[in-house]
Amino acid sequence: MLWPLSPDRCFSSDPARRTLARALYEQVNTLPLVCPHGHVPPQLLADPVARFGSPTELFILPDHYILRMLASQGVSLAHMGIAPRDGGWHETDHRAIWQRFAEHIHLFRATPTGLWLATVLVELFGVTERLTAASAQRIYDQIAARLAEPDFTPRALFRRFQIELLATTDAATDPLDHHRRLRADGFPQVRPTFRPDALLALADPGWRETVSRLSSLAGIDVVDYRTFIMAIEQRRAAFKALGALATDHGVETPYTERLSPVEAETIFTRALRGAATASDAARFTAHMLIEFARMSCEDGLVMQLHAGSLRNHHAALLARFGPDKGADIPLATEWTRNLRPLLNAYGDDPRFRLILFTLDESTYSRELAPLAGYYSAVLLGPPWWFFDSVQGMRRYFDLVIETAGFANTAGFNDDTRAFCSIPARHDVWQRVSCDWLAGHVVEGLLTEDDAVELAGELAVGLARRAYRL
Repeated sequence: MLWPLSPDRCFSSDPARRTLARALYEQVNTLPLVCPHGHVPPQLLADPVARFGSPTELFILPDHYILRMLASQGVSLAHMGIAPRDGGWHETDHRAIWQRFAEHIHLFRATPTGLWLATVLVELFGVTERLTAASAQRIYDQIAARLAEPDFTPRALFRRFQIELLATTDAATDPLDHHRRLRADGFPQVRPTFRPDALLALADPGWRETVSRLSSLAGIDVVDYRTFIMAIEQRRAAFKALGALATDHGVETPYTERLSPVEAETIFTRALRGAATASDAARFTAHMLIEFARMSCEDGLVMQLHAGSLRNHHAALLARFGPDKGADIPLATEWTRNLRPLLNAYGDDPRFRLILFTLDESTYSRELAPLAGYYSAVLLGPPWWFFDSVQGMRRYFDLVIETAGFANTAGFNDDTRAFCSIPARHDVWQRVSCDWLAGHVVEGLLTEDDAVELAGELAVGLARRAYRL
């Protein structure tokens, strides 16, 4: 059975709107890819002879979108090749894992994962028959053969994808050796992003070890709150020296609170003694978000704030397989009051830029678009994670643009670990945005000239300006 990948996917069935959407899309689908936020491991590109491994290693093992869907239907992660923490059995036969995945491929119909997968298999790997239980091993062989070709190395595909910028996400205590190698090898397009979340987990058993690594890398003996701040500022400077454009902060809630120097020192000292509480950690994080905003004003790094995910919701899964295996659930999130202390301090500072990402769509029109539509420092990031989908993007445009306009949004980022899916994810965004613009032209709300300009802005222009490229 042939795999039908419609050339008009994501476009309206209305003839006039579809015709214009096609024309707009044709003008942007050859533009370079700007990827200012994502999770591709830098070592994949730092090693000039690196390969992707097997089709299973490429498509299944690192993809929490796939793992969570299979888990929802009772498929054990051990059967999908994920090793339990206790060293128990897990499937190691990559062909068997691929076969099991193919037997469950129907679960991904009408999902963004299904659309990305189809696009990658058809357009990148040249697969022409649909993935099914019967075709699984033939397709596995075809993908494996392509991955062995010299033009299917990560670096070769980086050039083929026309990637203008690829930002990775790196712990504040990452030594950045891979990024040094990339710059030495002529890949300055790959840049680190400073993520200090682990430094704020005061009640975590491994926090003091993390602070010790920070001390070592910064060359500053962290013995109190003052030296902690100095060490963080030093690490930000090290990231910026290797091309970093941004910081990234993942929090359950965007609560911000300015602590007095005495309060900050008291909490930090308690943490060094191993006596910090969950309340200490929450208040310290709230304070440090304001401090990170202050640092961004001084060093120019764009501040990204991702809020509203309750990580590792399923305790048994966390205990057996560890974190980040797909059991993350969105939370209702309040932004207006929570961000007020930070925005009152820096929201109109011309040196500051804050990009906000949410998993609570109800806040798009009620809070986030009005915040981005007022504070000069604030931009609204694209639909994130669960809403990086055709309908999620449509809802985003409908709920945001009337209040915030286009200029107060940050364009698109793919936010992916799956390197080969980057073009597919950008393609969906381009198609949906062009279709949305075409609909507004047909309805008389935009001129065709406006739509042509805005299609290019949504594809690359907004992201370039948001991250100061």
